[in-house]
Amino acid sequence: MTYSAEVALALLLIIPMIAAGLIALVRKNPNIREAVSLIAGFALLANVIYLVKMVASGARPELYLGRFAGSFEIKFLLEPLGAVFAAIASSLWILNTLFAIGYMRGNKEKNQTRFYTFVAIAIAGAMGIAASGNLITLFVFYEALTLSTFPLVTHKGDAKAKRGGTIYALVLMGTSLGLLLPAIIATQVFAGTTDFQVGGVFPEGTGTLAVSVLLFLFAFGIGKAALMPVHAWLPNAMVAPTPVSALLHAVAVVKAGVFSMLKVVVYTFGPVLAAGSSMSTILSWVAAISIVLASIIAMRQDNLKARLAYSTVSQLSYVTLGAMLAAPMALVGGALQIIMHAWGKITLFMCAGAIYTIAHRTEISKLNGLGRTMPFVFGAFLIGSLSIIGVPPMGGSWPKFFLMAGALDSGKGILLAALIVSSVLNVLYLIPISIRGFLRPPDNPEKDAHIAEERKLHRWVIIPPVLTALGALILFFFAGDMSNFLTPMLPDGAL
Repeated sequence: MTYSAEVALALLLIIPMIAAGLIALVRKNPNIREAVSLIAGFALLANVIYLVKMVASGARPELYLGRFAGSFEIKFLLEPLGAVFAAIASSLWILNTLFAIGYMRGNKEKNQTRFYTFVAIAIAGAMGIAASGNLITLFVFYEALTLSTFPLVTHKGDAKAKRGGTIYALVLMGTSLGLLLPAIIATQVFAGTTDFQVGGVFPEGTGTLAVSVLLFLFAFGIGKAALMPVHAWLPNAMVAPTPVSALLHAVAVVKAGVFSMLKVVVYTFGPVLAAGSSMSTILSWVAAISIVLASIIAMRQDNLKARLAYSTVSQLSYVTLGAMLAAPMALVGGALQIIMHAWGKITLFMCAGAIYTIAHRTEISKLNGLGRTMPFVFGAFLIGSLSIIGVPPMGGSWPKFFLMAGALDSGKGILLAALIVSSVLNVLYLIPISIRGFLRPPDNPEKDAHIAEERKLHRWVIIPPVLTALGALILFFFAGDMSNFLTPMLPDGAL
């Protein structure tokens, strides 16, 4: 079989699913199990790079997978936005696996084979979403991603994990089946297709009321985007081990949500139709309120992972805001936010996991002086924080610039206030963590004396966040290339 675009698209699913099967088979040998995860990650990334190069050259690889219920097709069609999401998920799968090796072993977590198996299946789900050629395909893999991550959220198996998992499943399945699926069916009725097309699929003359109702259904039906008030699943999912939190908040689930939101606006409604709807204005304000309110809630959290979870709710709404503004600069800004937030937020979660593994601390109020004995971890946390805040030369500064420009272009400059207030609040709830670590004296120096030795034993929870922090910095210098890669998703192909 020759290596072609069709084969490469099929391998997006085949590689992680074969990995999942092999991991289960070699469960009695942890070293081989984890080697399978890493090898699969590198193989998937190489395959994605091949596809990204094709998309960059103007090709749109396509693969027909099947048909059901008469006219509903399952098919892949990779375009710039999907290629970006696939690149994020495949590259961070490798680094998250390296971190998971250190974390799961360091904390003697049970059911590690089950963990690696379902992570691989979740990555397959993310790849299916990235390459989806229509709304039906996206929905199938969207649901597969929810089901495959449920065992990860409930990994610990205690009452708290079961409660968090129940909320996770109820919110995500409830919104997708109750809102997203009806929206997809209605799209088929009004447009005669669910295919993704540049400029949208709705014919001229589609009623404004129909457009507004559908936009509402999609916005809240895509629960993984965590737009308030359908965000409760996200902080409740923090009961999972930290590698799962990193996977949920940076690699797969939340990025699948905001990716789907952006893709629906760009390729189903089309920016012109979406921007002309009164519902897009209402949802822009909902996103702006979510940005600010979630940041305020984050400030009140002493648990480090809880603070980062509400931070994620806020940061995801940047993408929704960009989608609802629907101006070219705002849409590209939303896509850049998917990239930059992924690298910045996975850094923060990995650092939280490293702190827990090495120092056994989960509360921010108990981190005083730890930066002196864990300088690489707290240094990486500071870099990741600066990227989330949007301080140049960090990658996270570009999305805010594009989104601000998009708000002005769309005539909704007042929404700049949400981005500015959010940046200030980001400083207030993230920077004090690094200040505590580096500048405050330890609360109990004698008790902390063992941390330096513990640090030497757990290098695999330290190296990955350092690498992702460097990624958050390096990406700043490639924003131009990324925006050029993404502009073909716009109807006129230019900013």
